[in-house]
Amino acid sequence: MFDSPRDKIILDVGHQSYPHKLLTGRYERFDTLRSLGGITGYPTRAESEHDPFGTSHGSTSISAALGFAVARDLAGEKNHVVAVIGDGALTGGLALRGLNNVGELRKRMIVILNDNEWSISPNVGAIARYLTKLTTSRMYRAFERDVYDLLGKLPRLGSKAQILAHRIKEGLSNLVVPGVLFEELGLKYFGPIDGHDLDVLEETLSDLRRFEEPVLLHVVTKKGKGYGPAEKDAGSFHGVGIFDPETGEAAKGSKKSYTHVFGETAIEIAEKMPKVVAVTAAMTDNTGLKPFSKRFPDRFFDVGMAEEHGVTFSAGLAASA
Repeated sequence: MFDSPRDKIILDVGHQSYPHKLLTGRYERFDTLRSLGGITGYPTRAESEHDPFGTSHGSTSISAALGFAVARDLAGEKNHVVAVIGDGALTGGLALRGLNNVGELRKRMIVILNDNEWSISPNVGAIARYLTKLTTSRMYRAFERDVYDLLGKLPRLGSKAQILAHRIKEGLSNLVVPGVLFEELGLKYFGPIDGHDLDVLEETLSDLRRFEEPVLLHVVTKKGKGYGPAEKDAGSFHGVGIFDPETGEAAKGSKKSYTHVFGETAIEIAEKMPKVVAVTAAMTDNTGLKPFSKRFPDRFFDVGMAEEHGVTFSAGLAASA
């Protein structure tokens, strides 16, 4: 749907970039991933023209994409700018600041929200799909605009009728879609759609390309889709070492990992010092703190993928100790 590198695709979290790397000239070298002299585990500007923005962790894509959109307009160019962000990264303050500024500047760009935590239940999936197809169609948007303009021209009603129409539309939106927040921030909201239905995904993205304002597409996916072990244990497969692809079993090393030692040590310290707490930003397993969370549930805090908040929250805890 997009022409990279002319169109800029900004991936929020670095490890989302693996399929992107495979599709943009790095397939033959993919076995060198994260090795000396090999391709990196994240988008890297020095590695490829298809990586317009270097990314390591999360919540940065919307702000970066807005910068690309502004630079495009200043240069008088016409390319598309697409930010891909996960539901976890959307909890970061920077992502929300970016959305706030997008709604203010109203530059032409597309934000794709890859949501792999919520699910669309089967009995409403077809309706959600239909609503998305309806609201992205040219006919629906033209109808919406024409009715709004017509109400504004009616004698003795004018702007009051337009305000009433907006409130009715907002009320109906609250009933059928969860996108009112994004609409109020100034982005046209579409979705949720099934991110594994490629026909619907391509059709929707094709429609969204024509909008001259910021839009957000809510895509629902299943983490680990297509690989049984990862579907059953998405947490463990968030970051893995060597494992058997047939069974999904991790290779057992002869030594404890640093993460394992850290988790054990954190428990030992907490047992001796009752004021010690553990704070993580959506990385309970990968920081070795899962045993801590079970041993001291009242002293364990997962603040979500919001590192800035986690640091300041920890500072508040320390200041009050």
